[in-house]
Amino acid sequence: QVTVVESGGGLVQPGGSLRLSCAASGEIIGINSMAWYRQVPGQERELVATITRGGATDYADSVKGRFTISRDNAKNMVYLQMNSLKPEDTAVYFCTADISTKTVSYTYYWGQGTQVTVSS
Repeated sequence: QVTVVESGGGLVQPGGSLRLSCAASGEIIGINSMAWYRQVPGQERELVATITRGGATDYADSVKGRFTISRDNAKNMVYLQMNSLKPEDTAVYFCTADISTKTVSYTYYWGQGTQVTVSS
């Protein structure tokens, strides 16, 4: 069994910062790519940022220069530092990770999401 749990969401004023965390746990043998997505009600889920096991990153154009994705391979965790937040960043943020276990080859697991609201 694998669980993925996000934390760190909340309400922040425009221009403010938040740091999201995501922890993967269970009988994990390895984790390849990890990523953050976000979704606004009525819209498709949007890729925000990705990071490979080696640390290579990629970002959506809308967050480049403001968000930073990082990971701690020893702790099976991924983070999203969000700076200069805008109202249009308001969404539910989801973490996903490509995980291998003793019984299942690499498969993407998803968390339940954490709400980020940017408003004055």
